[in-house]
Amino acid sequence: MATPLTASKLITILRAEGLTVHEVRNWRSHNRNSKGAWGPMNGVMIHHTVTSGTAASVDICYDGYASLPGPLCHGVIDKKGHVHLVGNGRANHAGLGDGDVLTAVINETRLPSDNEADTDGNRHFYGFECVNLGDGKDPWPEVQKEAIEKVSAAICRAHGWSERSVIGHKEWQPGKVDPRGFTMDSMRTRIAARLKGKPTSPKPPTTPPKPSYVPFPGSAFFHVGQKSAVITAMGRRLVAEGCGRYESGPGPDWTEADRKSYAAWQQKQGFKGKDADGIPGKKTWDALKVPR
Repeated sequence: MATPLTASKLITILRAEGLTVHEVRNWRSHNRNSKGAWGPMNGVMIHHTVTSGTAASVDICYDGYASLPGPLCHGVIDKKGHVHLVGNGRANHAGLGDGDVLTAVINETRLPSDNEADTDGNRHFYGFECVNLGDGKDPWPEVQKEAIEKVSAAICRAHGWSERSVIGHKEWQPGKVDPRGFTMDSMRTRIAARLKGKPTSPKPPTTPPKPSYVPFPGSAFFHVGQKSAVITAMGRRLVAEGCGRYESGPGPDWTEADRKSYAAWQQKQGFKGKDADGIPGKKTWDALKVPR
């Protein structure tokens, strides 16, 4: 058993788990506490909305219906994996369910079949509605399932619960089928794996690999009649360094324009006279950094 999380604590732990969270209208004070007890808390319950579209689904879950006033859950998880908080306190989401299931959740043991409706679930469970038609055909994007995993893990982590404190509506109330489209056992396996680690945080940017350069092929490589893509790449680097002396190109054939261009590069590197004759040497070649 646990004391309900405050609104500030809930939003903090969800964001710490790496979730994008939206605060909807007056969600922090939007509840059904006047109609019954809220807490002690024992678990997290997952539902599907039987609606499509984020905005319409969020509005329905916030406002409810004439016969079932909102909030209809605490948060709505859309298909982009964003969480929209719509209530804080008692919400009309779980209804009456099986007391034996609640006992199993509290003890974190294997769930029995839900064959009774004798216990107030709105008092004991955080509820999250997931945008899905629930027809078995509407897809569940991976980012949405990951968000369900993160939401559940965040709350379990805050209360010191295991994945066995997370159930589906269909495991609580006889006749319910939600969430439909994945199994709760598979979701609990995901939650258990996440709980073994720490709350996620953005990965640091990876260092891009260093570019690979053509090794110095030797001065003898550069002669009239030589044809190679290396010469084209060299010419492009010379042009980029402001040393191009080409009327057209550069191209793959070693020409006098290549020699004059390379001589300009040698001079730029501080060489003079015969040391700037336009025939590449290792020092100036390495400095040019000709890409492969």
